[in-house]
Amino acid sequence: MQPSLPFELRESQEPREPEYIRHPRARRYVVRVRVDGSVRVTIPRWGTKREASAFADSQRAWIDRQRARMARERAVAREELPLEVVRALRTRALGELPPRLLQLASAHGLRVSRVSVRNQKWRWGSCSPNGHICLNWRLVQVPAWVRDYVMVHELMHLRRLDHSKAFWKLVAAAFPEYREARAWLRAAEYLLASG
Repeated sequence: MQPSLPFELRESQEPREPEYIRHPRARRYVVRVRVDGSVRVTIPRWGTKREASAFADSQRAWIDRQRARMARERAVAREELPLEVVRALRTRALGELPPRLLQLASAHGLRVSRVSVRNQKWRWGSCSPNGHICLNWRLVQVPAWVRDYVMVHELMHLRRLDHSKAFWKLVAAAFPEYREARAWLRAAEYLLASG
C-alpha cells in the first residue's frame, strides 16, 4: 500500500492568495504552482506587487490546469507500474539523465568523474567524495525543474560534501526555488517505492 500524501486538493477548497517573493536576480514575473496547490509569484527587482498580482490573475487558467495535472500525476503514480513500463522508463532515464547532469555541471563549472543511473529505493541521488554521482531512474517521472534541482543538489556536493548552512547557501545560489522542489519531492516519496 502506497503512503498517502500529506495533503489533498479538493475542488471545493478555497484558493489561497498567492505568495509574492521579490528576487533580485529575476528578470521577469514568474508564477509557480507548488505541489500543494499554493501559488508563488516571483517579482523582479524593478517590479511591483500590483503588477505581479495582475500577472498572476492573467495566468489563472494556466494555474488551474497545473493544479489539475499535478492531481492526475499523483493519482497515476500511486499505481504499481507494469514491468514493461519500468523497463521503458529506465531506458529513458539512461538516455536523458546523464547528459542533463553533465550539461548542468558544465554550466556551474564543475567536473563529474562518473554518472550512474540506479534503482535506489530510498533516495533520489547521491554524490561520492571522488565525484561519482548516482541518479535514481525514477527522476524521469518528475517534472523537469524538480529533476534539475536533484542534479544541482548533487553537483553542489562536489563543492561541499555535507548538508551544512554553507552547502544550502550554494544550493540556494544555484537553484533559488530549491525549497519548492524539496517540498515536491517530499510529497512524492511514494514514487521511490514504485517499480
